[in-house]
Amino acid sequence: MGIIAFLVIGLLAGLLARALMPGNQSMGLVATTLLGIVGSFVGGFIGSLFRSDGRIFDLHPSGLLFSVLGAIAVLFLVGLAGRRRVHV
Repeated sequence: MGIIAFLVIGLLAGLLARALMPGNQSMGLVATTLLGIVGSFVGGFIGSLFRSDGRIFDLHPSGLLFSVLGAIAVLFLVGLAGRRRVHV
């Protein structure tokens, strides 16, 4: 997959994850794209568990779906980490 396609899918996944996740996620376009890219890695890993070939970096029709689910999982974990901070 080309780097441009990877960035576009990351941006779409990040935008969809932020739209579907309740709450206020204050991040810019670059952070949203990075969120989608990390979500793509997480979603690709989860998706590879269900496929027989186990290849993470291939473009599949379910890739955007798993990318969005991975980005939602990352947003959730970041939200949990942010709430656990103790302000002194």
